[in-house]
Amino acid sequence: MLIAQISDPHLRPPGILYQGLVDSNAMFDAAVRHLNALDPAPDLVLLSGDLVDEGTAEEYAAARQALSAIRKPLLAIPGNHDHRERFRCCFRDRGYLPSEGPLHFAQGAFGPVRILGLDITVPGEHHGDMTDEACAWLAARLAEEPSRPTLVMMHQPPVESGIPYIDKYNCRGGERLADIIARYPNVERILCGHIHRAMQCRFAGTMLATAPSTTTAIALRLSPDAAPGSFLEPPALLLHQWKEGRGLITHVSPIGAFSGPWPFF
Repeated sequence: MLIAQISDPHLRPPGILYQGLVDSNAMFDAAVRHLNALDPAPDLVLLSGDLVDEGTAEEYAAARQALSAIRKPLLAIPGNHDHRERFRCCFRDRGYLPSEGPLHFAQGAFGPVRILGLDITVPGEHHGDMTDEACAWLAARLAEEPSRPTLVMMHQPPVESGIPYIDKYNCRGGERLADIIARYPNVERILCGHIHRAMQCRFAGTMLATAPSTTTAIALRLSPDAAPGSFLEPPALLLHQWKEGRGLITHVSPIGAFSGPWPFF
């Protein structure tokens, strides 16, 4: 099973630039063209939050148009820049999100790997939180199929990246999440966005990976007193390939036109 993960497009209304500087909509369109050209094509596309930038109805109208070009099934969760109810409305015809409450979902119809989407957003805030409700939902869903390969997708990572100005807004209650995940060795990955960079680490007996943004990259500044910043680095997405007997392997797939292929390796 091949699963593509895109993240943090921060879509704006038509004609409006992200942060007044970057055409995030055009960059997302390029990411979709890249997705659609992958060979082999992914079985499923995941979007790990911050679909839009300000949570407005106009942004979600633009998002629906942009997402309609993706040829494969899409599962998405909200991020801290999303508006929960407008996000729900944006995906109302896809049939996988609940009609009320947090936007958690469990989907296993697309192949051998089951996807659990965990909505840890806190309306009006930029950090995430493993609330009692989120912990209970996740524990119950994992208990349903304790042997099936599973991915857990959430927006803010429950760990520190080392980038001080983004770590202020990670997912709180990470130790509560770790207690649950550690009981289930079938969890192949925890997939996050939010960092606008590719990052990986061990977490609760599994691996955690964050996807790059399809727009700007948060500056990789690891000094405790580093000033916030972003760069227009080459965007990318993640490809997660699962095979029986091997498990999951994750690749970074840069988006853009590059020289090659050359006849050597």
